[in-house]
Amino acid sequence: MTSFNRFLSFLFYLIVLYSLFSLFVQADDEPAGRDINHWCQTTPHPNQCKYFLGRGKHHAPRHRADFRMMALQAAIDNANEAQGCARDLGKMCRTTATTAVWNDCYKLLNNTVFQLNQTLDGLKNNRSSNFDAQTWLSAAFTNLQTCFSGCTEMNLTDFVSPIKSSNLTEMISNSLAINHLFLNQNPSSEQPNNFPTWVTRRDRRLLATTSIQSIANVIVSKAPDSNFPTIQSALDYARSIDRGDKRYIIYIKAGVYNENIQIANNLKNIMFAGDGNRYTIITGNRSARSGSTTYSSATVGVDGSGFIARGITFRNTAGPENGQAVALRSASDLSVYYACSFEGYQDTLFAVSQRQFYKLCYISGTIDFIFGNAAVVLQNCVILVRKPLNGQANMITAQGRGDPFQNTGISIHNCRIVPAPDLIPVVGSVQTYLGRPWQEFSRTVVMKTYLDGFINPKGWSPWGNTDFAFTTLYYGEYGCFGPGAAMENRVTWAGYHANMSLSEARGFTVEGLISGRQWLPATSVPFIAGL
Repeated sequence: MTSFNRFLSFLFYLIVLYSLFSLFVQADDEPAGRDINHWCQTTPHPNQCKYFLGRGKHHAPRHRADFRMMALQAAIDNANEAQGCARDLGKMCRTTATTAVWNDCYKLLNNTVFQLNQTLDGLKNNRSSNFDAQTWLSAAFTNLQTCFSGCTEMNLTDFVSPIKSSNLTEMISNSLAINHLFLNQNPSSEQPNNFPTWVTRRDRRLLATTSIQSIANVIVSKAPDSNFPTIQSALDYARSIDRGDKRYIIYIKAGVYNENIQIANNLKNIMFAGDGNRYTIITGNRSARSGSTTYSSATVGVDGSGFIARGITFRNTAGPENGQAVALRSASDLSVYYACSFEGYQDTLFAVSQRQFYKLCYISGTIDFIFGNAAVVLQNCVILVRKPLNGQANMITAQGRGDPFQNTGISIHNCRIVPAPDLIPVVGSVQTYLGRPWQEFSRTVVMKTYLDGFINPKGWSPWGNTDFAFTTLYYGEYGCFGPGAAMENRVTWAGYHANMSLSEARGFTVEGLISGRQWLPATSVPFIAGL
């Protein structure tokens, strides 16, 4: 895509934003005669909207909220059809590569159906906020992007053509745009007041190592007489019992657990509590070079909401020569990782989607090693940049926001970015950047963070030798310090925000980006809500 075409694309989205704002300021009850064509014209993909909402079963929307529900239902109908297509594609798998791609896409599409239905049900029954809806719609959109990315990795783009032709991506994009209008309509209902910034001493007992064993539901141990010698066996037991959605604590004793673990979205509120990140280690070695997609290379993959991990190391030992190799893949909404370590090289931490919080963690890697399209805050973490292969440059982040209405982004707050011990001897010969734009609307900020002197003075890197996303990304820095924080030679892209304003920075705090005041107190994890 040329720079001019990207500019036209950006201009189109500005026009759509203006159209949506114009619709927003009108009265809820539109004058008579406003047909579906009028409403659809305000969306990013009006042709798909008119086609799928203009068919006989749909009435003309009475107001914006009615239009939102109709668009959501149409997206669900499309998702159900796409799910059927994906099921049929499973019969066409003839190679290891097609099977790997199909496994990812079928699971991701099922998650999309789940998230769309959750959104519709939550709004219809007033069980969720508009912010929740935007989060779940963003995840539904990202699931499809992740599926398509895996196909590209495996050179199988034609394999999922039936899913692409369903127009599901466009219909979810329309729902994101429509719901975006409701986000700040009634801020007082979205953000409850007077929540504590820090949880009480009593609530913190869940984080105390001495108390975990006594309150754990099951204990995983490598001892010969253990009832649960593997983590997966403990998860299988949790799935087999009737516990509702109550918190289920799995205490994982010190040891190295060589497992690839999956926590599906129907397994909610699981907690992994270890003996500390030096002692409780979950490890695997899947990688792109060994035949996995990036998505399926994860040592641990979490989809179930409300996941908490404390005192665990998530590791992928595939090494820098084997390409993408994920240690943790998380799409868990309202998830927390406290005092954990994430160790790998390329693509270590895959924060796929939804709201995530990382506190007092260590994250190490080389290329794009904090990536994905979650709304994620890393707070008081240490980011360790390792030695890459000869000729490679280090890229700390690669954020994957693919739609301008997604409420996602990576926020690095009160952290330290330093070279790992293996990089220190050669640090002068390796270029290291804060990030690069994986998708067109990539969004990453670094705030009040110590930047060591090995950070390239430009700060941020383009995607290859292109100007991709320079006008549509949002990269920013606020209050950073250290020898790598000098701003004189930073990039001059239109989407780069040097010295963000206070109001801009607040949008990327725990409170602003992940609505942390609403849910983090219940997790018993300490956090800073603001700057």
